[in-house]
Amino acid sequence: MRDGPEHGLALIDAMLARGELQEYHLAHAARADLLRRLGRKAEATAAYQRALELAVEEPERRFLLKRLREVERSEMIT
Repeated sequence: MRDGPEHGLALIDAMLARGELQEYHLAHAARADLLRRLGRKAEATAAYQRALELAVEEPERRFLLKRLREVERSEMIT
């Protein structure tokens, strides 16, 4: 966050491209949050959906679903 969402997104995308953390829901959730902050709503939606697919714990699933719905609603408005 110190260097901005673009920098954080580049780091996460690089890890995912190397095959690291592909099955870790929090990597996709972090990516989704950065995309959301950048206004890239369609990509954020897809990343939240992937995180939700991988999440097992119900509290995390509820949080991710809430964020996903927020992004989807904001997509419909703009």
